[in-house]
Amino acid sequence: MSTAILTGQPVPGSSLETDLRSLGFDVRIAADTAEAETLLAEVPADRRVAVVDARFVGHEHALRLGLTDPRFPLAAIPGAVTAQQAGRQALTRAMARESSAAGEGPAGGTTLTGSLADRVAAALEADGADVYRPDLGSLVATVPDDPQTRNEARQAVAAVDDEAVRLKSAVKARDGFFTTYCVSPYSRYLARWCARRGLTPNQVTTASLLTALIAAGCAATGTRGGFVAAGVLLLASFVLDCTDGQLARYSLQYSTLGAWLDATFDRAKEYAYYAGLALGAARGGDDVWALALGAMVLQTCRHVVDFSFNEANTGDPAPTGPTAALSHRLDSVGWTVWVRRMIVLPIGERWAMLAVLTALTTPRITFYALLIGCAFAATYTTAGRVLRSRTRTGRRTERATRALADLADTGPLAERLAAVLSNTAQRLPGFTAPAVALLGGAAVVTTAALTDFGGPWTALAALLYVPASALAVARPLGGALDWLVPPFFRAAEYGTVLALAAHAGVNGALPAAYGLVAAVAYHHYDTVYRIRGDAGAPPPWLVRATGGHEGRTLTVAVLAALLTASQFTVALTALAVAVALLVLVESIRFWVAAHRGGAPAVHDEGEPA
Repeated sequence: MSTAILTGQPVPGSSLETDLRSLGFDVRIAADTAEAETLLAEVPADRRVAVVDARFVGHEHALRLGLTDPRFPLAAIPGAVTAQQAGRQALTRAMARESSAAGEGPAGGTTLTGSLADRVAAALEADGADVYRPDLGSLVATVPDDPQTRNEARQAVAAVDDEAVRLKSAVKARDGFFTTYCVSPYSRYLARWCARRGLTPNQVTTASLLTALIAAGCAATGTRGGFVAAGVLLLASFVLDCTDGQLARYSLQYSTLGAWLDATFDRAKEYAYYAGLALGAARGGDDVWALALGAMVLQTCRHVVDFSFNEANTGDPAPTGPTAALSHRLDSVGWTVWVRRMIVLPIGERWAMLAVLTALTTPRITFYALLIGCAFAATYTTAGRVLRSRTRTGRRTERATRALADLADTGPLAERLAAVLSNTAQRLPGFTAPAVALLGGAAVVTTAALTDFGGPWTALAALLYVPASALAVARPLGGALDWLVPPFFRAAEYGTVLALAAHAGVNGALPAAYGLVAAVAYHHYDTVYRIRGDAGAPPPWLVRATGGHEGRTLTVAVLAALLTASQFTVALTALAVAVALLVLVESIRFWVAAHRGGAPAVHDEGEPA
């Protein structure tokens, strides 16, 4: 249990102790600074501790925001300061210094004056500690000095409905049109219902996954009733998907494991649904596995573009230039903001389209619409980011170049060649990395798509792709357009697998390729989530064991050249199972260990994927 140390003389009629206990704090009272310091030392180091002025007046939700958010080691609001395990030493030092400044020894007995919590928070910041101060908005948090100001503060508390504020803040500040206007107006109340019944965000996330898997199963029946049920259940899954994040914000139940589950399950739900549609179409005599795999490839490459661009520009100053200026002008016109959010087809709009088209049309039409929409969205967003990058003036940080290198997923073959080519790469123009990655990837995909299955040409193109990909990463990815290298690699690998499986022309080849791309895509998503959580990339042994993007591309191309179509299908299936086992076991081990080890809680408040 967390501990709250109340400092100063208690105020008659104050609900502060009750509010703190309702937030899970064991309340202890200190009459002076020395006693507060003693009580602080008695609290176990692995527990959260808060120092709160007994004269505090404010909303309970202000206390909740300031004292219970698990994402920050140190946090403060007027009249209160808190520390988790990672911030306990800093808090102890600041408390000791305040005690010394007040002229109190370990056995002092001077009555506290002023707000000890505010002085400690100021001392923490003076020491360079990062003290989180939440934006309270209309919520009240103050320490009145006299009865009149106390009365005014209490009136201010009564004038604001903190439950309404809490519900409003549960909704993500930036979201898509469909989510904002068609889901969040009622899903926030579902989140509150879940909170009041003790449900956790992870439980709601799991319920969303199960609902989506049932939707995929309904789609796999291939019947009109199954398609209608699939559409309805997919929308229900999305409502739950919104609810889990809103529940986390409503109750401040953030966690490392929860953020990973939320992000991972979103991808699993969508790609499982694609597979369900393909199975349902096959039952009706229509083979759309190539479309399903194409949709997954396109959507995954879109995400890699988002991730790479964002990581590459972490820490950069605000963008300037004509493109940024036009974007700012469009943002000043309200309706254009929503149009621009909708045309990038974020998850809300995408799933709504999938649900409606599944219920009313056929899987083939659904995939055609999805591919056209995602292709337009990818072109729009990528073109805008390329234009912004051309006017980029900031120097890429070491963290950004390291993140791009991790996202590249370079295997042992290209890694060794890159070391040999590093001196040569230093003398080449700045656009070399993305140009070489694009040309090498386009060559192998085009060869796989245009030549007959079983010939040697794709294997030769893949063999040339290895030094091309090595040259692309032979120097740090610090160029203006180097963030394009990881998505070019993804498109090359996934596109080659798709083309070869499509040319195999036997039953099971495309589903096997779908499984392989899904397993590899999971590995790439997992890399992104680790980087976002400041946990670094997956271990080098995993990248080596899975071959890296160039190793897997070469392996699949060689298998297609040496094996019959049926044997190739079996080999793809075995490869998919092997990769899936490796990346899933290591990923689950890592995230569970990070959660149990007390890794800082994270929560994605970025744009919808």
